[in-house]
Amino acid sequence: MDPDTGPAKADLQLQILVVDDELNIRKTLALCLETSGHAVTAVSNVKDALAEASRRSFDLAFVDLRLGVDDGLDLIPALPAATPGLKIIVITAYASIETAVEAIRRGASDYIPKPFTPAQIDLAVRKVFEVRSLEQKVAALQEDLGRQHPEIDLASTSPAMQQAVALARQAASSEATILLLGESGTGKTVLARAIHGWSRRAGKPFIAVSCPSFAPELLDSELFGHVRGAFTGAIRDNPGRISAGEGGTLFLDEIGDLPLALQPKLLRFIQEREYERVGDTVTRRADVRLIAATNRRLGEAVRDGRFREDLFYRLSVIPIEIPPLRDRPGDIPGLAERLLAFHARVNHRTFLGFADEAVRALAGYGWPGNVRELSNTIERAAIICREDRIGAECLPPGIAAGDAEIRIGDRVSLDKIEERHIRRVLAATRSLQEAASILDVDQATLWRRRKKYGI
Repeated sequence: MDPDTGPAKADLQLQILVVDDELNIRKTLALCLETSGHAVTAVSNVKDALAEASRRSFDLAFVDLRLGVDDGLDLIPALPAATPGLKIIVITAYASIETAVEAIRRGASDYIPKPFTPAQIDLAVRKVFEVRSLEQKVAALQEDLGRQHPEIDLASTSPAMQQAVALARQAASSEATILLLGESGTGKTVLARAIHGWSRRAGKPFIAVSCPSFAPELLDSELFGHVRGAFTGAIRDNPGRISAGEGGTLFLDEIGDLPLALQPKLLRFIQEREYERVGDTVTRRADVRLIAATNRRLGEAVRDGRFREDLFYRLSVIPIEIPPLRDRPGDIPGLAERLLAFHARVNHRTFLGFADEAVRALAGYGWPGNVRELSNTIERAAIICREDRIGAECLPPGIAAGDAEIRIGDRVSLDKIEERHIRRVLAATRSLQEAASILDVDQATLWRRRKKYGI
């Protein structure tokens, strides 16, 4: 096999494991694949193959059927168990219909007899690449369908927002860790997905993890994975989100809520790309680009001892600040129209747009919950409005009244200030319990205040 006659550079690098007990075959096959732009690890036996698969993720494995005293067929179910999603191509000098059928039955994707040519290897690799790409696209589409929320575009008339998007585009082509800063609901997840889409990793998975969504003791397992028996209820191995994101992007939302005990483990992964699953001693590697987001002031958390200073600096290589919606009122009418189109479609309704008074009310409101609050408001209007245009009467009372921004010292009643403050806290928190804690009242009191103000 002459590597000089091999294929052109691959469109996207694959992580490939070669398992063959013949040194010349390993060297030649590795050279052919590396010339095509792939990353290759070559071993000679079953033990080393399983050890490599336990340490890192692979997209594809070439497996010889006869490995000294070992049977390569035994690797066909074992390798994908260690590396989910891995495809296997069997290579052998002892080709027969029986071995081909048995290899496919056990889970191999393809079967190539020796001797083979670079063109055969190139074709087999490209078939695997196409299948992997389709699987990832299907997974992304299923995730999008499951989320059932509108994808907000990043078009803006605000110079601050334009600057944030421009910096994100510029940083996307790098491998640098990015920290997205901004109030709750400003669109940090949307921008993170856009950065992934603009990067060379766009064809690989985008894995999002909301740090507050998991109990501290479960977040370690969710991120890094665990082995069977690591704790009560761990009845099977879990590869973890980092392993699932191999070659792609890991988005850690609300990183300020990351438990202090877990921060050293994340810091090590950022620095060395190495980690261990819960209950396991095997050190694994993963090629994952990290984007984090927070609505908190991490500098204050560092000073208070709630966030490691070294982790903070590792995360904020490229910080990007997303301005709140109230600072870009010119974007509100366009956003509202696009959100109405989405929520009308989901609720099987048809609208001609907004009445003029509704547009003025939306533009004049402070939007403490930012784009998320705007989306919820438009969804409510799309459900309750009976006319072909959304009027002000379909908006919540506080918004329909065109309440302007209230500042301490303005000539307004205490009730009006209290109502606005409660609305803002509710919009910026995930639960009544959290809102009541911030307001320093019990939940029953908060319930009465909501009833009083029609919130």
